[in-house]
Amino acid sequence: MMKADPSRPRRPREAGTRAILDSFAEGNPDDILTLRELLAGLGRRAFGMLLFVSALPAFIPIPIGGAISGPLAMLIGAQLLIGLRKPWLPEFLAKRGPHRQALRRFDKLISPWLGRLEHLIKPRLTLLLDHRIATLLTGLLLVLLGVLTSLPIPFTNFVFGGLLLLFALALLERDGVLMAVAWVAGSAAVVTFGFLSGNLAALLAQMLDRFF
Repeated sequence: MMKADPSRPRRPREAGTRAILDSFAEGNPDDILTLRELLAGLGRRAFGMLLFVSALPAFIPIPIGGAISGPLAMLIGAQLLIGLRKPWLPEFLAKRGPHRQALRRFDKLISPWLGRLEHLIKPRLTLLLDHRIATLLTGLLLVLLGVLTSLPIPFTNFVFGGLLLLFALALLERDGVLMAVAWVAGSAAVVTFGFLSGNLAALLAQMLDRFF
């Protein structure tokens, strides 16, 4: 068994989610950070950043928040389902994005939580992120959660927004263990809010009839 060469420099760890958010928060608060700018240079973690930004409207305490986050989560999930290696955005979406001030406020809100999680989340079990079956499962759950987020189910936007952030953090931090937690939590939410209400079951039946 080959041992690692101690003289070989280790590959530096990529910047964590909190460091990325801090860098975005610096600058003129009135600037608009386009989605194209937010995703630049993130490589395989770009899906996580896009999902992170897409989840933010769900935390706006008005019904329209879910109507924004839901379709965006569905778009991301669909792209994972078909096997895209990096996110694709239509031009009208790519040139839009949040104000830096909004990201700064959210950064202040979530930074203490990220600080507590930093010693728990780390790159590991990346097979649960990169394997085709794992990607299919992640994509499917994001589509279903996107549908639920879009539906006018009272008092659930924060729940679904939190679940979308869980998936986003797993993708951003390349943490397969966190992704497994997101699968379990996401599946529980789909069963609880989706199939029991009948809305998601009816939609899935229509999709199956269309494809099969």
